[in-house]
Amino acid sequence: MIVVTAPTGRIGRQVLDALLTAGRPARVIAREPARLAPGTREQVEVVRGSHRDPAVLAEAFQGADAVLWLVPPNPRTADPEGHYLDFTRPACDAFKAHGVTRVVGVTSLGRAYGKHAGLLSPAFAMDDLIESSGVGYRALAMPFFMENLLAQAEAVRTRGTFALANAADRPLATVATRDIAATAAALLSDDSWSGQETVPVIGDTLSPDDMAQVMSEVLERPVPFQQLDARTYKETMLRYGMSEAWAQGLVDMAAAQDDGIYDAERKALAAPAPTGFRQWCQEVLRPAVLAR
Repeated sequence: MIVVTAPTGRIGRQVLDALLTAGRPARVIAREPARLAPGTREQVEVVRGSHRDPAVLAEAFQGADAVLWLVPPNPRTADPEGHYLDFTRPACDAFKAHGVTRVVGVTSLGRAYGKHAGLLSPAFAMDDLIESSGVGYRALAMPFFMENLLAQAEAVRTRGTFALANAADRPLATVATRDIAATAAALLSDDSWSGQETVPVIGDTLSPDDMAQVMSEVLERPVPFQQLDARTYKETMLRYGMSEAWAQGLVDMAAAQDDGIYDAERKALAAPAPTGFRQWCQEVLRPAVLAR
C-alpha cells in the first residue's frame, strides 16, 4: 500500500494519477475528500483529516509500505521552520511505529549550501528529521518550479510582463511539477531500494531574461522581465496576506538562488528532466494566459 499526502495539491494529484494509472494500490490523507478529482475517490482508500495529526497518521500508515511526504505551505505562519517540523515530527514517529519502509519527500536542491536560504532552509530541516528516523528516504531535490509562473498569468495577459526578485541575468535551474511527480511515482512503486539518498530533478537552466525571451516567442507578444528589489518584493508579499516571516523567507530564498545554491547539483546532473521550459510554456503557460 502506498500512502499519498496532499493528494489534491499540484504534485500530489499528479503522483496519485500516475500510481492509479499503473494499477498501484493507494491510500490518501485528505482534509477535504470532495476535492479529489472525479473518479479518483472510488479508486483509493481515503483517510479524512490532516497529516500532522498523529491519530490520522496511525490510521493511514496501517499496512503501508511507502509514503509520499509533502508539507503544505502556510504563508501565514510566523515560524516557517516550525511549521515544517511540526508537520513532520508526528510522521517520523508513525513511520517507525507502523513499519513504513520507504518515504519519498519533496524538498529543495542545495542542502549542502551551508548558509541560510530563506524558505528552502525549513525543507532541509525536514530532511534531517526524516533521516533521523532511520526510514528509507529519497529526498526529491527541486529547483525553481516552472508552475510558480502561473501565478503571474494575469499579469502576463494584461500588463505583458512578469516579475521576480531574482537577478535578470543569473541562470536559474527550473523544473516542471510533472517531472517531479513522475519521479516520485516511480520511486514509490519500486520496492527494491533502501537507505537514504538525495535525488535531484532538474529541467532547463535559464535566466529570467531568457525565460522572458521564450515566453515572448511562445505567446507571440513581448513579455519583458521586471526584477523586483527586495523591499518591493517583500511589501508585495505582505499585501497578499503573507506573514512577515514567510515574506522574508521568500526574499532570502531568491537571494540564495542568485548566490548559486542550486549550482553544484545542477552541474553534476547527468541528464535533465524531460520537460523543457519552452515545452512547458507551450503546454501549460500559454493555455493559462489565453484562458483568463
